[in-house]
Amino acid sequence: MANIKSAQKRIRQTERRNAINTARKSRIRTFVKKVEKALAAGDKEAAMSAFKDAQPELQRGVTKGVLHKNTVARKISRMNAAIKALA
Repeated sequence: MANIKSAQKRIRQTERRNAINTARKSRIRTFVKKVEKALAAGDKEAAMSAFKDAQPELQRGVTKGVLHKNTVARKISRMNAAIKALA
């Protein structure tokens, strides 16, 4: 355990931030899974609506520093291509 006051504060901040980031990542994964489930079922309408819900969540992950910009761009691109291929 840290003895210096600023180090103790930093530990508290890190724990708080870690909990927020973990929750955010979990939320993003849930939205992505909904899209993948609709794609697997072959339901284009459900996949499209799930994709529209997932896209802002993924972008928010980039803004908050949880995910890398290119990772999110790649995921969005692949999901969009898979939805278009369902025709």
